[in-house]
Amino acid sequence: MDLFAEGDLVLLVDRKDRRYLFNLKSGDSFHSHGGIVDHSSIIGQAKGIRVRTNKGQVYYATVPTLADYVTNLPRSSQVIYPKDIGAILMYGDIFPGATVVEAGMGSAALTMALLRAIGPSGHLSSYEIREEAILQSKENIDAMDQSVANFCLREEDIYEGILEDSVDRVILDLPEPWKVIGSAGRKLVPGGIMVCFLPTILQVHNLAFTLQTESSFEMVESVEILLRPWHIAANSARPMHRMVGHTGFLVSARKCVGLLE
Repeated sequence: MDLFAEGDLVLLVDRKDRRYLFNLKSGDSFHSHGGIVDHSSIIGQAKGIRVRTNKGQVYYATVPTLADYVTNLPRSSQVIYPKDIGAILMYGDIFPGATVVEAGMGSAALTMALLRAIGPSGHLSSYEIREEAILQSKENIDAMDQSVANFCLREEDIYEGILEDSVDRVILDLPEPWKVIGSAGRKLVPGGIMVCFLPTILQVHNLAFTLQTESSFEMVESVEILLRPWHIAANSARPMHRMVGHTGFLVSARKCVGLLE
């Protein structure tokens, strides 16, 4: 049986689905409106157990998923949320063993998902020039105990060009991704995919129009992902009052090697 140990990340969830993420440390305690839970009462217990506070409130103690971690991680900039990360992995067709180039890693939310998707046989290079983002992303990756044997952090400006060759996928979270189109077109393998995350429709229009007029790319597609949770009870089923609406747009395109005469 897998047990909680000192230093592990734990997610506590109350009856109203409020979530609390922290590292377990002997001698410490978790405090909330529902009471106090000593960390020592969780250490050594099975992962996925219910615990009771000193006020009698019950919390579910479990291992956080990457989605749980991403929505709660310390950040130096706005993160890409799980609904968009999932779409990027699918639209980008990120596969085990892929060689991926990422730029604009920010707090490393997408970086960690990419590392999981490519597996130990793949390789990820992440370009980032902001010092505070580099420091924060390293801390976040370490806290999630993510393997980095196949990871290269480049403190380089990707607008100056992609250094890797034979790249399967290019994933960009940048203000001006159209500046990377030329380099991506040269470095992507035939049929390779580029996916860009953009917050505004004006950026989308600029990028998509540039890609549509660029002979190195085909299958240009622009989408927005909206997520609406539902509340299910014994006698009712209704959408939640809050939904995860606009967070950004995704623009994807595929590398084309030319016209067969």
